[in-house]
Amino acid sequence: MPEKRPVPGTGGDRYIPYETRTGSKSIVYFTRDLSADGLRKIFKRVGESMTGKVAIKLHTGEPHGPNIIPRPWVKELIENELPGASVVETNSYYDGGRYTTEQHLETLKINGWDFCPVDIMDADGTAALPVKGGKWFTEMYMGKNILNYDSLLVLTHFKGHAMGGFGGSAKNIGIGCADGRIGKAMIHTTPGSDNQWDISQEEFMERMMESAKAVIDHFGQNICFVNVLRNMSVSCDCEGVAAEPVVTPNIGILASLDILAADQASVDLIYALKEDDRHAFQERIESRHGLRQLSYMKELGMGCDMYRLIDIDNDDREITREDAVKDVVPFGAEK
Repeated sequence: MPEKRPVPGTGGDRYIPYETRTGSKSIVYFTRDLSADGLRKIFKRVGESMTGKVAIKLHTGEPHGPNIIPRPWVKELIENELPGASVVETNSYYDGGRYTTEQHLETLKINGWDFCPVDIMDADGTAALPVKGGKWFTEMYMGKNILNYDSLLVLTHFKGHAMGGFGGSAKNIGIGCADGRIGKAMIHTTPGSDNQWDISQEEFMERMMESAKAVIDHFGQNICFVNVLRNMSVSCDCEGVAAEPVVTPNIGILASLDILAADQASVDLIYALKEDDRHAFQERIESRHGLRQLSYMKELGMGCDMYRLIDIDNDDREITREDAVKDVVPFGAEK
């Protein structure tokens, strides 16, 4: 008899308030300082595990993408904290400015990623990493060059996403380390389907999280997560200049050694905003059932959805989510 197809979970459209969660707590660091200096300061809180040959996984953007993490911030981080590190990417699954290695290299030039090595990890093939404890996969195909690194900094522009609802650390590595032809197809498309994007909602979130788990398990203790909550369009950076206008206020930067805590705290800060400020982002997350990313990471044992939020701007005082966002201003009104 053929194997029974897995059944996706539910609840990806329902936010679970912090007060109703259970389990252990991780540490999440927070700064309001959206600058190169702020990025360096918060990275230092989680960066001790970056040893050996270091990869930095971030979204380098489609041509002229307006919302990506500023290149000067990354340049200063590498020069001062991670000399010799490489930015790593993989080719895209969709036909755009990063579909082939040649197109991707040209886009990197256009977007100014010329101050450090940028390794397109699937340019020369794939490597299968095991997926432990998953229900959709036993392995996931990554860009082959992921095997060349000892440590991984997951540096993420936190934003919305057309299919995932939101793109945090888990999306950054779950999609962003999977190779552009095999791995990404495993996550997005049912074999034989003529719809490239036919897998969606809870099933898509679960497949993406299993891919992310393969990366986390591969690097073990030598991985950390930094989410930059700035220029948060409801569109992913993969939409480039076609991204929806930003309407969500800038908040700050979060960092943790726990991927679930980092992404959960980022979502929690969005939900802690005033209703008018969070409405667009909240609607994008819930309409795509994106909250299943968080609940499935917890089921997979990838981290904690409870945490201590540590304000590094104020003597490492523990603060609430409401404290973190109480002084935000409408997007574009910053001093």
